[in-house]
Amino acid sequence: MRLDKFLKVSRIIKRRTVANEACDAGRILVGDKPARASYEVKVGDVLEIGVGRPMKVRVLSVNEYATKENAAEMYEILPE
Repeated sequence: MRLDKFLKVSRIIKRRTVANEACDAGRILVGDKPARASYEVKVGDVLEIGVGRPMKVRVLSVNEYATKENAAEMYEILPE
């Protein structure tokens, strides 16, 4: 799944266009490197999000669709 879509489906970022713009601005890091919106997210990836409240998350699952209840199960928040 594309990085911008993962951020939207997991509800880390509310809109896909905002996620896309954040990637273009270099505010999303995967493994300490800026990632493009087209990056294919894999289970185990560590994302550093510098939009809104900065956070570091580990991808636990990649689902095309997620309900509000299931969205938080797609990732775990890591300590800074």
